[in-house]
Amino acid sequence: MLDTLPSNSLIAHSTALEAAGLTLALARRVPAPFRSLADQVIRAASSVAANLSEGHGRIGRDRFNHWRIAYGSAKEVDTFLRLLANAGVVDRGQTNVALDLFDQVRAMTWRLLHPIS
Repeated sequence: MLDTLPSNSLIAHSTALEAAGLTLALARRVPAPFRSLADQVIRAASSVAANLSEGHGRIGRDRFNHWRIAYGSAKEVDTFLRLLANAGVVDRGQTNVALDLFDQVRAMTWRLLHPIS
């Protein structure tokens, strides 16, 4: 993880980058019969960080649309990681760390989508 973040960065985005990096490393080691699930978790994890970043650069409904996509992709990552862990093809300890990080991302993204008035 980067030591310093620009003042205009989202903590949700930096957490998503950390979670995605861990997820990509886990998916890289998945055996052939589970590659399609690994490919899906890679796309979903990448989507979380990308959509948080793109939404941060937008305004209005477009911004919220990207953040909604990021939230949904984070839910998708959760499912794929749990499937791979339950199949015994990824390290459960590292998977739990990634799941926790994506849970944090979902919580932060939820707050971006539902600000307190």
